[in-house]
Amino acid sequence: MAFFAVSRHRPLELLSVTDLAMEHERLQAENEQLQRALSSRAVIDQAIGALVVLGQLPPEEAWRALRDVSQRTNTKLRVVAEDVLKFAQGGTLPDAELNELRRALARYQSCSSAHRTPGITAADDGPPAT
Repeated sequence: MAFFAVSRHRPLELLSVTDLAMEHERLQAENEQLQRALSSRAVIDQAIGALVVLGQLPPEEAWRALRDVSQRTNTKLRVVAEDVLKFAQGGTLPDAELNELRRALARYQSCSSAHRTPGITAADDGPPAT
């Protein structure tokens, strides 16, 4: 049985079993990378939602605050997002992230002109009690 590589730029090429195995491995690695990216994006989106609620921010400002915390603490965005979700569920944030989150929320809350109800503020130590 013969297998051919389909390309818009080159004529059909006969692939060896070795070429097929290498292409299969490449596609598996790419698939795993895409699955990790989708999973990370879901966590980031959830953390943005948590900051919208806790910080009473519009989603764009919540995204900026999350990004700022990541950049200023030199922590991967996905890790900060995971920490924010734990925090929103009553856990704690690492001190550096908590301090930067307070600063970012204060910065973006002052930029937002929308009416806010009590949530997390720059002085809060944790999420509001439920």
